[in-house]
Amino acid sequence: MTFSPINNTDNTGDVMALRQNPSADQVGRPTWADIDLAALLHNLGQVNALLHPKQRVMAVVKADAYGHGAVPVCRTLVRAGIIDFAVATLEEAQALRRAGVDTNLLVLGGCFPGQEEGFIRDVLMPALLDLETAERLNRVAVRRRQQISVHLKVDSGMGRVGFTPAQLQLALPRLKEMPGLVIQGLMSHFACADEPCSEVSTEQQHVFYDMIDLVRTSGINPVEFHLSNSAGISGRYCSECTLVRPGIMLYGGLPGDDFAATLDLRPVMHLRSCIAQLRELPAGSGISYGHQYRAERPIRVAVLPIGYADGYNRLLSNVGHGIVRGCRVPVVGRVCMDWIMLDVSTVADVAIGDPVTLLGSAHGVTISGDAMAAQLDTISYEVFCRIGARVPRRYLPSV
Repeated sequence: MTFSPINNTDNTGDVMALRQNPSADQVGRPTWADIDLAALLHNLGQVNALLHPKQRVMAVVKADAYGHGAVPVCRTLVRAGIIDFAVATLEEAQALRRAGVDTNLLVLGGCFPGQEEGFIRDVLMPALLDLETAERLNRVAVRRRQQISVHLKVDSGMGRVGFTPAQLQLALPRLKEMPGLVIQGLMSHFACADEPCSEVSTEQQHVFYDMIDLVRTSGINPVEFHLSNSAGISGRYCSECTLVRPGIMLYGGLPGDDFAATLDLRPVMHLRSCIAQLRELPAGSGISYGHQYRAERPIRVAVLPIGYADGYNRLLSNVGHGIVRGCRVPVVGRVCMDWIMLDVSTVADVAIGDPVTLLGSAHGVTISGDAMAAQLDTISYEVFCRIGARVPRRYLPSV
């Protein structure tokens, strides 16, 4: 299903018009996600307001920009002046190159055996996680009489990937003798930045600064340094860093509960569907699989063509909500693979075809990714990333 872009986020009237007057390219299941590019730029402004003069943004667009669509997101951010982006895999970076994204692309997941030619050919930068990978990349680059820029990843306390301080000290003499490599950047990653007063984060900063000194003393001089994710940007200033890596902030998710009072973030994704059927059921009726919901009174049920196959989590059974005609109404019964049911008994004039917002905003009411994540005992990152590929994205213009 294809929708024409519109200028407002609360698009109830436009959805109704599409339902009533579908064209050949607009016919399809009435379930989609609006991606509000103006909200994306607003959130970028929130990031920029926290930066120091020598710092710039490396926008994290891995996992298809957290489910928002990496290509449209990148194009919007490029127009806003962003020149640095980070993805997780070679394949993600190559998809952006094919789409014409001609910017600095850092692949956070590194370079796996056999991928060296692809990195060099497409002018992509891997995070360098170990010495063996450095040797592979150097061999291929030298054979091709080229060089490849890398960002040296150090483990300052995350305990995941990258060179530990001891490993780095042993590796630096060998890295210095690899003519095919240009160590463009030095990077690490906070483990507990969502806790503003974390002693772990303070210690990580000290370790990272020590590792910067170690690299410089060896005679290697990166020009880029970065440590801060969204939470780090919001809660800590890293004096040595030239780049910051916002991810969830760009898409309207809080980097932690403690930042709600200080950040004015807007939802970028608005998950919507339309009422396919209305059912009048008597008191005592069971709804959906297992009859885990039974109506205590006569109930009007709206049925929507969306389910867990679309990323609307099954754990939202009997606890989720939707927004119908400005009213917040509950999900009733188990979420099915392709359907969910809402109790719309309190909604005046509710009708088949009415648009329903399940995530995001409509009529001044919001179901945020963070609120949904709290119901699921997870984080908004997962909420956004799970909205599936069979849910079309419609991009609302950025101006």
